[in-house]
Amino acid sequence: MVAFDKSHLICNPHVRHDFMFLFDVQDGNPNGDPDAGNLPRVDQDTMQGLVTDVALKRKVRDYVTLTRGMDPLMQIYVKHRGILTNQQKLAYDALELTNTETKDTKEVENARDWMCKHFFDVRMFGAVMSTKKYNSGQVRGAVQMTFARSFDPVTPQDISITRVALTNSTDVRGGSEGDDEARSGQMGRKAYLPYGLYRSYGFVNSAFSAQTGVSEEDLALLWESLIHMWTVDRSASRGFMACRGLYVFSHNSQFGSAQAQDLFELVRAELKNPGNEPRHFHDYDVSVDSIVPSGVTLTRLVG
Repeated sequence: MVAFDKSHLICNPHVRHDFMFLFDVQDGNPNGDPDAGNLPRVDQDTMQGLVTDVALKRKVRDYVTLTRGMDPLMQIYVKHRGILTNQQKLAYDALELTNTETKDTKEVENARDWMCKHFFDVRMFGAVMSTKKYNSGQVRGAVQMTFARSFDPVTPQDISITRVALTNSTDVRGGSEGDDEARSGQMGRKAYLPYGLYRSYGFVNSAFSAQTGVSEEDLALLWESLIHMWTVDRSASRGFMACRGLYVFSHNSQFGSAQAQDLFELVRAELKNPGNEPRHFHDYDVSVDSIVPSGVTLTRLVG
């Protein structure tokens, strides 16, 4: 595994990076769909599992909050149950902008720049902050990620679970205030996948990095978070999840030296026994072509 030395090529914000991220889930629900009873998300035609880019970015944000939360330049704009205009108000207060509904282009740009400087997810993922009050403009993020899709079809399961303790005595039929013991439990459901190996693609745009002020430290933190975000955010509902591969293709120029799709095809994962349902990462054979196009450097952070 490569140490996250900020002088390393993968941390250079002035060149293009394309990356492929592999992770798996065992006996868990990686991303429930609220419109389908919280069952794991799937492509209805192929039955391949899906995890949204929003869910992946949420994990990155949570990791940054947990590990860098005290750093004033590594704050998170999109917080759990946060109020976005309250975050933008911080910029107006710091810049001493008294007109909270200003339409002055320069003031809005200054507020935008302040938000980029102090919020990791604004400069990395972008944000729409053009609200009527505390308008801080719009930011197009330097980092974009796709939905994660499983290599093979997955089989969502739905099992019954029993809750043996109830919240109130009146939750059971015939219960009354003062009962000190629940007379029966309640039945529930738990959705999960026996196993799934997923891949997501990501892109670091150096032109946008320059506009938002992405630094070497920001990119080092991105790679760190992708590797460790499952470790620090365990949940019984998600089962066992782990990063199984992180492959970064760094170009020697701002706009790149090869097509991203050609680079991603260099990484392949195939079932060792195609007739068997996968139940573990070791059921796959992951191979990486060591010959990459001229002007591109492959760094295997994991895998």
